[in-house]
Amino acid sequence: MTSTISSDWQDIAERLGSANRLTAGWRDADRPAILRVHAGRYGPMPALPRRADWLIGAVTEAGLTGRGGAGFPTGRKLRAVAEQRGEPVVVANGMESEPASGKDKALLARAPHLVLDGVVLAAAAVGASTAHLCLPRGRNRLIADLRHAVGERAHAGIDPVAIEVHELPHGYVASSETAVVNWLNGGDAKPTATPPRPYQKGVGKRPTLISNVETFAHVALIARFGPGWFRRAGAGGATGSMLVTIAGAVRAPGVYEVEAGTQIGLALDRGGLHGQARSVLVGGYFGSWHEIGQVGTLPLASGPLKSVGAAPGAGVLYALPPDACGVAETARVLGWLAGESANQCGPCMFGLPAIADDFAQLASGRPRGNLYDRLHRRLDVVSGRGACAHPDGAVRLARSALSAFAADVRAHASGRLCGPARRGRGDGPALPLPPSFGGSGRDSWR
Repeated sequence: MTSTISSDWQDIAERLGSANRLTAGWRDADRPAILRVHAGRYGPMPALPRRADWLIGAVTEAGLTGRGGAGFPTGRKLRAVAEQRGEPVVVANGMESEPASGKDKALLARAPHLVLDGVVLAAAAVGASTAHLCLPRGRNRLIADLRHAVGERAHAGIDPVAIEVHELPHGYVASSETAVVNWLNGGDAKPTATPPRPYQKGVGKRPTLISNVETFAHVALIARFGPGWFRRAGAGGATGSMLVTIAGAVRAPGVYEVEAGTQIGLALDRGGLHGQARSVLVGGYFGSWHEIGQVGTLPLASGPLKSVGAAPGAGVLYALPPDACGVAETARVLGWLAGESANQCGPCMFGLPAIADDFAQLASGRPRGNLYDRLHRRLDVVSGRGACAHPDGAVRLARSALSAFAADVRAHASGRLCGPARRGRGDGPALPLPPSFGGSGRDSWR
C-alpha cells in the first residue's frame, strides 16, 4: 500500500495533523473549497481501476468505522457489497437528521470535494458506476454548493462515476439507510423491514453501499495516505479522527475534529466546558445521559463506552447547562421523537406517545397514578419491538435520564420539582429541537 503513495502525498500527509485532517483549511475561508483549492490541500484523487480490491483492504486495515451513528466497520461493508452479484450502487448519506449535530453540514459546506472523492473511490472499489448524494430538503445553499461541486468535477472530467444530488424530506427517521433507499426507489422516506439489507438489494434492487458523508471523506484520506497514516491518530481501540459537535454549557460551541477515542472530558474542554456543568448527553437524541464525572475519562469510542451503556453515535457531546432541568429537557425530546415516528408499527404509534406523556407528567411534578412503575413497564414493552431503531433510541434516552437524573426524578415523581425546574430558565429550553415533521401529512414523506 505505501508503495502507491507518491512523494507529493507523503509531504501532504506529514503536514496534516492527527486531528486536523478533515478540517484542514477550514479557518481560511467560510465557503466551500473549490476543486483547485481542494487539490492543493490534499493532492489529486488517486486513479483506481474498477473493483479496486486493494482499497477495500486498506480501509479494513485502517480500522475505519462508520461515522453516522452505528459504527459498523467500513471495510466489511465495502467487502459485502463488492461480493454481491450485479452492479452495485453507492449512496452518500448527508441527511443528518440529528438536531444536536452539525458535523455533516459543516463538512459538506467546507470540504465537499473530499466527500465526493470518497464516494468516487468507494464506487471504484466495489465496481459501481452510479452514486447518489442525499441531502435534507430545505438546506438550499448547501444543496446548491454541492451541485456546483459535482459540476466542477464533471467539467474537469475527473470522475468515472455519475453523481446525482437529491433532496429528501428532513424527518428524523428519513435519514435511516432503509428510508433513504426506499425514497430513491420511489417510495416514502420511511424505514422498511429487513431483510434484505441494502447491501443485498437496495437501490433498484441492486447491491447498495450506503454510508455517512464523513465516512466517505475518511475513505478519500485512506486512499491517498494509507492505513498506517490513518492509524497514527486514535486511542481507546478507535482509529483515525472524527468530527464531534460540542454544545450546551461550553464557551465555544461548534464542530471539532478530535482523535477518535479522545477522552470525553478532554473533548468537552476543547469547547470550553462550563465549570458547573454536571451532565452530558453522549451521541445525540438516540444517545444517553451521563454524569460528566463518571464518563469524563472514558474514550469517545464504542468499546469503552459500551460498558456504561453509551456509544459515540452521531458524534454529539451536549453538556447540560447547570440551570436546565434534565428531566424536563428529556421530556421535550421524547415528545418530539414521538411526533417524528413513521407510524408504521405499534411501538411507535402507541408506545412512544405514552412514554412521552409519562415523562411530561414527570417533568411537571404532577404525576398521575404510579407513574414510576408504569413508565418502566412501558419502556420494557417497547424496547426491541419496533420495526426500526426509532423506538429503541427513544427508550435508550429515557432510561439514561432516569438513571443520570435519579435524584431529580424522585423529586418530580413525589410532586416536588428539582432546583432548576423550580427556578426556571430565563433563556428558554436548552436542547435544540426543530418543528415536528411527522404530523405534517403523508405527501411530505415524498
